[in-house]
Amino acid sequence: MDRLTNTVRPYAWGSVTALPTLLGEEPTGEPQAELWMGAHPGAPSRTPRGPLDRVIAEDPERELGEGAVAAFGPRLPFLLKVLAAAAPLSLQVHPNLDQAREGYADEERRGVPIGAAHRNYKDANHKPELICALTEFDGLCGFRDPAEAAALLEGLGVDSLKPYADLLRAHPEDAALREALTAVLTADPEDMRRTVTETAAACARLGGPYAPYAGIAHHYPGDPGVIAALLLHHVRLQPGEALFLGAGVPHAYLDGLGVEIMANSDNVLRCGLTPKHVDVPELLRIVRFEAGDPGVLRPEAGPDGEELYETPIDEFRLSRHVLAEGAAPYDLSRPAPQILLCTAGTVRAGEEDLTPGHSVFVPAGETVRVSGPGTLFRATVLV
Repeated sequence: MDRLTNTVRPYAWGSVTALPTLLGEEPTGEPQAELWMGAHPGAPSRTPRGPLDRVIAEDPERELGEGAVAAFGPRLPFLLKVLAAAAPLSLQVHPNLDQAREGYADEERRGVPIGAAHRNYKDANHKPELICALTEFDGLCGFRDPAEAAALLEGLGVDSLKPYADLLRAHPEDAALREALTAVLTADPEDMRRTVTETAAACARLGGPYAPYAGIAHHYPGDPGVIAALLLHHVRLQPGEALFLGAGVPHAYLDGLGVEIMANSDNVLRCGLTPKHVDVPELLRIVRFEAGDPGVLRPEAGPDGEELYETPIDEFRLSRHVLAEGAAPYDLSRPAPQILLCTAGTVRAGEEDLTPGHSVFVPAGETVRVSGPGTLFRATVLV
């Protein structure tokens, strides 16, 4: 078992205080957005044996187990984070596995530099993800029913929104959502800036269900993503609740602290709330134009007090243990790699005492017993 030293990513949307408070540290005065735990080459966790990506590369079967290597190759297939948002992240979607492979191969053939600002596919993997709230957590997830979205737009009383509402009412679901989003993203930029300005003022005046969108517009004045966001469900998670974001589902995180786990990929197609490149044709190819409930997840009780967040993929499996003081230690050993993260109290994991924000990597098959009092998140794979 290796205690991890992890990198904090200082993205501009990050909270100045949330991660330092979790870690029991003094704020630096700069945004601290994400704490990365894993073997991603962009910021691998450090262990007493060296960077975790190098440790795994030197003996994948020992560290990951034969089953994980056979299923996912010789690398850790997930990345675990603590995410601390104080402003909206970009409105985005992720490709499925076939789309990622095709898109990556195409850009490689065309010689698009991997670091180019207009590059869409940084790797050939998909990027499903799960966010579990540690505090109240606000986000956008999935399309509203077109009629509901049209009514929301009409309720603002902004004349320049009427064409989008009309599109939402004029077609069946798939076509209605596709036509409306396409119209928003291809509108004349100056016209869109005026529309967003009027929409932001109306959202601020009306409040209620419009209040989150007024906040978004405050951070991204004039951005067409503000109008696109009105097509999506606003979701407020309570601590312990989670959202699973599958391929093609438009989403954005707005505010709050949470544990996030994802397949090990950087593939993001953006559709607004960002100064970065927006590839509208490719985005429209990837988005799933389906309305539906966002599907808030609550953990399912399992053996030994494990609370599991069920998802339909194998690259990651996230669960939570709330460990009572004085309870017998739980054996969490399994034939797959694990990262154990403490988020409350003090958790004894093997010989390590973990306080909030601290974590360990457990190689496949290594014995590990845990005890509290505290809360422990467990990230592993399904093999």
